[in-house]
Amino acid sequence: MAGRQRVIDDDQKLELLRRMEAGETVSKLADEVGVSRQRLYEWRDHLRLRGNLKSRRRGRPARSTAGVDGTAQLQSAVDVPAPQEKALTKARRRIRELEQKVGQQQLDLDFFREALRHFEEDQRRSSAPGEMGSSKSSKR
Repeated sequence: MAGRQRVIDDDQKLELLRRMEAGETVSKLADEVGVSRQRLYEWRDHLRLRGNLKSRRRGRPARSTAGVDGTAQLQSAVDVPAPQEKALTKARRRIRELEQKVGQQQLDLDFFREALRHFEEDQRRSSAPGEMGSSKSSKR
């Protein structure tokens, strides 16, 4: 079967996407129809962006024709509203930025803790009785 791809029509794709959105595992669906999980995600994203499952390989992107081929209901069920999606993307980006800042601050804190430990050790050594006079006189 190498080199042959299974042809799945748009109705079958829509049904798979409905089941995916209903909570069935993507791996199970992919195994059932003999496609990769990535392919299912590509179909979902294509439907969200274009409003249909028809692929255009050349020229301008097609105008959104949601409803013309019966995908409007699925699109509204599958699609996250644009403002919510933008807010979610913005929140995830901010979380990533804050995690990076926290990581950098942890590195800085570790550096300064180590420096303070060395400084305190040097202070203890220099203020220990008997060492201060002998070490200075031996250096001179």
